Amino acid sequence: MDWIEDAFSWVQQWLFETLMQPAMFALGLGHLLEDGYAASGWLLVGLIQIAILVAVIGPLQRWRPVEPVSDRATIRTDVLYTLVHRLGLFRVALFFVVDPWFDELFGMVRVAGFGTFHLDQLWPGVTDNALVSFAIYLVVFDFVDYWMHRAQHGLNWWWSLHSLHHAQRQMTMWSDNRNHLLDDLLRDSLLVLLAQLIGVAPGQFVAIVAVTQLSESLQHANLRLWFGRVGERLWISPRFHRLHHSIGIGHESGETGPVIVQGRSPALGGHNFGVLFPWWDMLFGTGNFEQRYDPTGVRDQVEQGRDYGRGFWSQQGLGLKRLFGKG
Repeated sequence: MDWIEDAFSWVQQWLFETLMQPAMFALGLGHLLEDGYAASGWLLVGLIQIAILVAVIGPLQRWRPVEPVSDRATIRTDVLYTLVHRLGLFRVALFFVVDPWFDELFGMVRVAGFGTFHLDQLWPGVTDNALVSFAIYLVVFDFVDYWMHRAQHGLNWWWSLHSLHHAQRQMTMWSDNRNHLLDDLLRDSLLVLLAQLIGVAPGQFVAIVAVTQLSESLQHANLRLWFGRVGERLWISPRFHRLHHSIGIGHESGETGPVIVQGRSPALGGHNFGVLFPWWDMLFGTGNFEQRYDPTGVRDQVEQGRDYGRGFWSQQGLGLKRLFGKG
């Protein structure tokens, strides 16, 4: 792990000094160099992820696709979402809009006498190991992410935003970041609060986000792949997550409730909500391990012809209309 961390730090420093620092001085942001250095880390992580998408997951999609590619325009829009998020543009916006509020909130908490709690220090001698500490935080984040995902489907107002993610009929490795910006803002804000509450170090937080995002890109791939009877219950596969996106099987909005599909009634809100681990779906009865690959999308697209937009801005605008009951 040490040599990986050292190599990453060296490249991050080079990227900061070569690209970020000159740009920040040119824009009059020299007083934010520390934040710029952190941003260069996010940028590097995003570049690594995109390289893996293109070099590894892309060839896998072409090798064993679930369905032929028939709508490249909507995929190009998903690529734009991926670049906005993975290259740090969305986080830069969060920094200027949301971070001042977080800084004030956490400052008030510390002034009130509440110190930082570190979950990984509850078991001295064991959790001191970096890998063990990382694994603990990863599991905790995934547990919270599971319940946030349930809420995205179970709360009507949240589903009005999150449904954009499910409206992709041509799901590929680029589809993970296809989200309404308000949906991402809420989810990311809750995860930042969680990181502060349990004492996740900045480097660990970046690593958790990176591992989660890369795994989610694989899950959304147009790839006929499952991990076997045992592996399917250890880590979420493209097959497991595709069922979550399947029309009338994997997800239902809180507006319509459960429907009868092939003689059975799905759990309210759907199935397969796990982000990394299928354990929570197994524990709370929302798991579906059928080995099947169905069409993806939202029911009202098929039944009512509802429009979720084609381009980035039309999708964002229609999401706001749905949120306020006008779309």
